[in-house]
Amino acid sequence: MQGKTIGAIFDCDGTLLDSMGVWREMESEFAHRAGGELTEADRDLLTTLTTPEAGRFFHEKFGLGASADDVVSMVNEYMLNYYSTRSVARSGALSFVRGLSELGVRLSVASSSPVAFLRAGLEHTGFLSLLDAVVSVDDVGKPKREPAVYERARSLMGTDTAMTWGFEDAVYAIGTLKRAGFHALAVYDCDESGTFEELSAAADETVRSFLELDAGEFVKLARSA
Repeated sequence: MQGKTIGAIFDCDGTLLDSMGVWREMESEFAHRAGGELTEADRDLLTTLTTPEAGRFFHEKFGLGASADDVVSMVNEYMLNYYSTRSVARSGALSFVRGLSELGVRLSVASSSPVAFLRAGLEHTGFLSLLDAVVSVDDVGKPKREPAVYERARSLMGTDTAMTWGFEDAVYAIGTLKRAGFHALAVYDCDESGTFEELSAAADETVRSFLELDAGEFVKLARSA
């Protein structure tokens, strides 16, 4: 019965995958190619942008590429290579997600990254076969500052909002989930996405690692929330 089915929507970068560093690596590399340097404000902004928005940012601020679309192509090439060959899961993440799958929890990924990156990285690290849906902000045309990507993932899983939890590492995304009526569990990654204290203030539950989570205990929590 749909109303009793638990859903879990996972962010990808910085949550399931230990991949935030490569995005920072790529951003610094692109700024360097253009002879520029990113400020802390630039990095904070880039964390919230979709790939087309990031392409426009680098083209307009640094003059990188012949156009914003040209920069997007550069991003795609750089990142697809990473996800296909170098991506790694965060400690304990695969075991936790597999445990949820075995307990009948519906599972999805909602991310700001393009679907091609997501599927490559999730397949490389072993998550893809466990998921009911993989959704990108590109599919809904709206960033994670709005709930559309989470709503699409929830709809594809077939779960009710009240029984669906979002797993995120970014404070702003936790805020989006909560405003839309979802439960939110924060998995701390780095202070760039939000300090542990900031995440704790915004989310229903907060952990520093998936190693702190147990699938059975999470299901009990979700049913009682």
